[in-house]
Amino acid sequence: MSETGRSATRRQVLARSGALGIGIAFAGSLSELFAGTAAARNLGHTGYGPLVPDPDGLLDLPKGFRYRVLSREGDPLRSGEGRVPSNHDGMAAFAGRGGRVHLVRNHENRANGRIPVPVVEGLTYDPAAKGGCTALTLDSRDNVLSERVAIAGTAVNCAGGPTPWGTWLTCEETEDKAGTAGYAKDHGFIFEVDPADPRRSGAVPLTAMGRFQHEAIAVDPQRGVVYETEDAFQKPFGLFYRFLPNKPLGGLGSLRAGGRLQAMRVPGVPDLSTIQETGACFDGVEWVDVPDPQAARTPIRLQDFGPKGITHAQKLEGCYWGGRSVYFVSSFARSAEGSAADHYGQIWRYDPDRRRLTLVIVFGPDTDVQLPGESPDNICLAPSGGLMVCEDGDGAQHVYGVTRRGEVYAMARNRQNIGTPDAPEWGEFAGVTFSPDGETMYVNCYAPGTTFAVTGPWRR
Repeated sequence: MSETGRSATRRQVLARSGALGIGIAFAGSLSELFAGTAAARNLGHTGYGPLVPDPDGLLDLPKGFRYRVLSREGDPLRSGEGRVPSNHDGMAAFAGRGGRVHLVRNHENRANGRIPVPVVEGLTYDPAAKGGCTALTLDSRDNVLSERVAIAGTAVNCAGGPTPWGTWLTCEETEDKAGTAGYAKDHGFIFEVDPADPRRSGAVPLTAMGRFQHEAIAVDPQRGVVYETEDAFQKPFGLFYRFLPNKPLGGLGSLRAGGRLQAMRVPGVPDLSTIQETGACFDGVEWVDVPDPQAARTPIRLQDFGPKGITHAQKLEGCYWGGRSVYFVSSFARSAEGSAADHYGQIWRYDPDRRRLTLVIVFGPDTDVQLPGESPDNICLAPSGGLMVCEDGDGAQHVYGVTRRGEVYAMARNRQNIGTPDAPEWGEFAGVTFSPDGETMYVNCYAPGTTFAVTGPWRR
């Protein structure tokens, strides 16, 4: 997600190479991403048509689609606890009673966050930290019934993921310890949030799941194994983890019982960026116990995993479960920043039954200047078949769709200029997710923090 002071974005790299403005093409078999899912029964084709400029200057959508602004940073929370925090990020939607929907939304605030998550007694981990989550409850027509703090006092809440028992795991994308940035406690943990009643979950770090720069998680609904990505900004880059809970699929609070944290080792592949061909398979994937999950002295990715080492990858971000496998995303890799090779993005599939890792999708430059696409980040399945992908880079920012045939189309464009008329800038999209009935797409604009509900002919 957003990181002040990160090195050159992919768009800047392309500009230097004379390829600015090109889109994204996909090589590989998108159909396997949706095997065994409801989305596979509804094949998307060429998108929903061109984007129509929004006269209100907020969100451009295809003809026939409409949006509603559910929440904006700085507005009063309906709970009266304070203002809506800034830096809207990862998000998920959960079914409630009577057709209601519960949205849990991350706020990726660092120590200098513009509008912090309000400190609320019983829901705050470290009062010095500015991040956390807020929870919205919507009726069947997407009217906001309530909006309140779900967890506070956490830091850099980037992404996360839902559990099979209907809670949200919010992830801190930091390794800062107590005494750093004014924090009173160590950070870099996962926290569980009950979307319907946050006070049931409280603010308890799931320490056994590791302390590192977390990005996203996905849960195996049969085994209860939790897979975790690490978005480390400096070499050596992040690892792909799995957590073996002592109480798998035990419901709210069960992850506090602990378990084993392991990191993925692909024999003979120290850096996933070196693999460039879709369909490349690696059998016999190994899982190695993490020596010190708390990273008391040494970050996990720098710890000693034995003479065979461990497998790293740059920009490990999105992570989700589909069919019988877990999928995870490497947004890009740049040799100038320390990766072994360059790519514009990868989607990997790990099959735990076969212990097989497969490179499913490779993102690459295309020649169609009309297509969006830079730094793909959050990903979710779309009701029409295919993916919805949030764009996170420089220039215009889109939510773009990818059909199962690999066609890319623009679904939404952020029109909120946070720059100047002469040097416009637009905040990234994040947290794209769909309502349980598939009729509404919810998505965040990171800055200015805005949460949208988008309705229209999704199943066309």
